[in-house]
Amino acid sequence: MLSETLAAGLERYGIGPKVRALRRKKKLGLVQLGEHTGLSPAMLSKIERGQLFPTLPTLLRIALLFGVGLEHFFVDGEERRTVAVTRKRDRLRMPDRPGATAPAYLFESLDYPVTDRKLQAFHVEFPEPSRASEPHRHAGAELVYVLRGRLVVNVDGDDTALNEGDAMYFDPEAPHSYRREGPSPCAAIVVVAPGSGS
Repeated sequence: MLSETLAAGLERYGIGPKVRALRRKKKLGLVQLGEHTGLSPAMLSKIERGQLFPTLPTLLRIALLFGVGLEHFFVDGEERRTVAVTRKRDRLRMPDRPGATAPAYLFESLDYPVTDRKLQAFHVEFPEPSRASEPHRHAGAELVYVLRGRLVVNVDGDDTALNEGDAMYFDPEAPHSYRREGPSPCAAIVVVAPGSGS
């Protein structure tokens, strides 16, 4: 049995109504939800009405079924806007390929603290020696904005040279790669919006 203090603390998250909203969005009844999670309809009903607070493993089962993280139940998504600050000192710098000794580029995620991102943004640096990255492809849309230097973006075999201040939007389902051109340092912001299937 939970103390009044703990119960009041959990109540403010509205876990039950959030479970109910997810279930209704998927057009599932309590019996169907029970079949998918292994929980009884009676227990699920009590959870939805706030008469019972689920354990974390129980809540995780529900979260996995609906494709949300545990944080979905503890963040007020309707009233609170998503705001995330990524400090320069906290960013992780990674090569284009794990373990690469001479990477084509080094990137840092600008939005990694956000759990449910609608886009991904990166600060990318293209060091010497200059060579093209491996061609890759993915769903969605991509935008490249050159901060400094000269960058060549190859999309489906066609090169486009971009200078400082230039931007390029393209369909990343076509094979594409990047390479620094010239001796000047080169950096860009790359924004990727995932496709509906990802």
